[in-house]
Amino acid sequence: MREPYRMEGLPERVTVYEVGPRDGLQNEAAVVPVAVKAEFVARLAAAGHTVIEATSFVHPRWVPQLADAAELLTVMERVPGVRYPVLVPNERGLDRALEHGVTEIAIFGSATETFAAKNLNRTLESQFEMFAPVVARALEHGLKVRAYVSMCFGDPWEGPTPIAQVAEVGRRLLDLGCHELSLGDTIGVGTPGHVSALIDAFGGPDRLAVHFHDTYGQALANTLAALRAGVTVVDASTGGIGGCPYAESATGNLATEDLVWMLHGLGVETGLDLPALVETSTWLAARLGRPSPSRVVQALSPRKQAP
Repeated sequence: MREPYRMEGLPERVTVYEVGPRDGLQNEAAVVPVAVKAEFVARLAAAGHTVIEATSFVHPRWVPQLADAAELLTVMERVPGVRYPVLVPNERGLDRALEHGVTEIAIFGSATETFAAKNLNRTLESQFEMFAPVVARALEHGLKVRAYVSMCFGDPWEGPTPIAQVAEVGRRLLDLGCHELSLGDTIGVGTPGHVSALIDAFGGPDRLAVHFHDTYGQALANTLAALRAGVTVVDASTGGIGGCPYAESATGNLATEDLVWMLHGLGVETGLDLPALVETSTWLAARLGRPSPSRVVQALSPRKQAP
């Protein structure tokens, strides 16, 4: 790695919230064997990750790639000091998470009416009726609860999402008792100024994280804008795998390796071992049967990529 050069206004350290095992693998055409998933999670922990979103208890009819969530949680190694949150859509999902000793969950809301209908089978308003008992019960059991908000910057059916609407949805989720809110650019249409304006609409970065997709090549620029606004938690997917099964225009997540290359170049600590991440993505690409979309992985292991 080259010598870092810091910019003013950046945090000293950023937590990379790894979503590859869940948000990444859920969008694969083929179902990845549970043994491969368990090794993937173990490799991520060995590379220094402290937060790895392991899987989801969404109904297998909707996301068959994660139908083995219970089996994965049974067989995977849990490293002390590493958090393994699980996405749950409703109270039944919470029941299953509690049965398997999960200590942290995430819920997934929508900032737009159409996506709430397509993804949650709810209206924008009634989604809160579904989430409220999930969050309340989780907190009663001592679990931490993260909230995602999708379509924060634009919706493929409705167009640009009003900033005030995103802020209202996000605040209501935080008011339920969620410890963190991840602002999702589900179709990757955001730009840096838009990112700054949205964070300002929340009154600052407190309890906010960001989740960018790279559809228009803006994910790193948007991340830098979020960091300069004070955000210190960034979602990313090792190898850049993933998307959104309910939004066809959503391409892959921000690649963890690309993010780490930028952060380390800025002198921002992550605790992550970049060569280990590249090796993991190269290993995973061979099992997925396609090259990693990460630019850093392509640059550092050009001869090891899957055909």
